[in-house]
Amino acid sequence: MSEVKNSYSTTRVLVECALLIAIGTVLSKITLYSMPMGGSVTLLSLLPFIIISFRHGTKWGLISGIANVILQIVVGGLYMPPAGTALALAGSIFLDYVLGFMVFGLAAFFAKPFKNKAFGVAFGSAFTCFLRFMASFVSGFLIWASITEEGISAVTYSLGYNASYMVPETILTTAAAYLIYKKAPQIFASVK
Repeated sequence: MSEVKNSYSTTRVLVECALLIAIGTVLSKITLYSMPMGGSVTLLSLLPFIIISFRHGTKWGLISGIANVILQIVVGGLYMPPAGTALALAGSIFLDYVLGFMVFGLAAFFAKPFKNKAFGVAFGSAFTCFLRFMASFVSGFLIWASITEEGISAVTYSLGYNASYMVPETILTTAAAYLIYKKAPQIFASVK
């Protein structure tokens, strides 16, 4: 009986994660604006991955992040930055795609220290968005430095470029997570 229950639980988690990944993919196609060299402000496309983290934990959040990267590449293609070497290109893909989306699996982990659950949801959402920003910032600084205009440092260029879409994306995602939690906390409830 225990094996049947475990099988049902795993199947339910897989189906729920697949549905949330699909929702995130659809939402990623609804862009408020896009940047010329990658990055955009979307209609809450990061929120489903944050919800996975809260409902199913870090392991499933990280797995869903990897699945999302693969799906995003299949559906939308892979932006190939003007990297000078194969190593730089691999680093860019890792930072901007793999690490950049896996961090959302950590949202519940960063929310744990807070007794106020609504604040924890908001903090976990905002902090994982910040981690994604940092991955893109480092990628831009280390890998895209060769495309900056003369007179602008790679740090300044990467900071400005990545902040131009990640700050609005972070504000929208954090506000939505907080408001949804306040209205329907069961959406963020762990189902372990």
